Amino acid sequence: MDTDEKTATSRLSTARSRELGEELRRIRHRARLPSAVLAESLGWSLGKLSKLETGSRGTSPWEIATLLGRCIADKPSRDRVMAIAHEPDTGTFTRPHAGHPDSLTALTLHERAAATITTYDPLTIPALAQTPAYARALTGDNDLVEARIARQKVLKPDGGPVTVLHIHEVALRLVVGDRATMRDQLLHLTLMTGRPTVTAHVIPLTAPAHPALAHHATLLTFDPPTRPLAYGDNGTAVVFHDHPAEVEHHQRRMRELHARALPEAQSREVIAHWADAYDKRNR
Repeated sequence: MDTDEKTATSRLSTARSRELGEELRRIRHRARLPSAVLAESLGWSLGKLSKLETGSRGTSPWEIATLLGRCIADKPSRDRVMAIAHEPDTGTFTRPHAGHPDSLTALTLHERAAATITTYDPLTIPALAQTPAYARALTGDNDLVEARIARQKVLKPDGGPVTVLHIHEVALRLVVGDRATMRDQLLHLTLMTGRPTVTAHVIPLTAPAHPALAHHATLLTFDPPTRPLAYGDNGTAVVFHDHPAEVEHHQRRMRELHARALPEAQSREVIAHWADAYDKRNR
């Protein structure tokens, strides 16, 4: 590969192109078509299909439509993929989720690939750390709970991305479900933060006010040359950003959160205190 091709490949590897590639890979797998067979039927090299599925190259919407036809993709899949294919790659894109963000391809794909995850929610325990009972009490949706627990498998007990959970003290005090649910949730959080790759930092009620505290935000970083990816959830859609200026904005937000948070050891003490308080009140 010459220098110009390497440059083009690096430029094409964006959050949106990786999402498109993953959607195409899943459709091919559902069709039970080996990559070599599909590439040959399209008149493509195996390398072209492989790079398309990993998001490291692009192709025309017409060629993508042809691929979908070869895989006999269903209409919802065709519509979803073609919408992505026609979407301008500006570094910002929105994915509606109708209350089910945990099954979004762009979300689960990039969390699995991340080297680090830093996340914050102003009122609740972050989704990646929720117990099934807490998530069920919060959402009332068993399908969402199932998808959320499956998504959490990215935080493996013996590995996974280095994860920092910024948790406002409000989330520790706000009773979701009942006190037993809260006790079990905070005990679960205590166990999670005993892993070498997971850290929690509690932002106390006494922390100075700042706009960074107002909204959900998550920042993912990856091994080079993949650029960081930030996203926020407004309840009906997730907005993703890998444009450098937007990523820098989210990096500043995370620094502001961290500056207002308690140190790791003190945060663990606060979480343990509230777990004990819920346990005593539940007796």
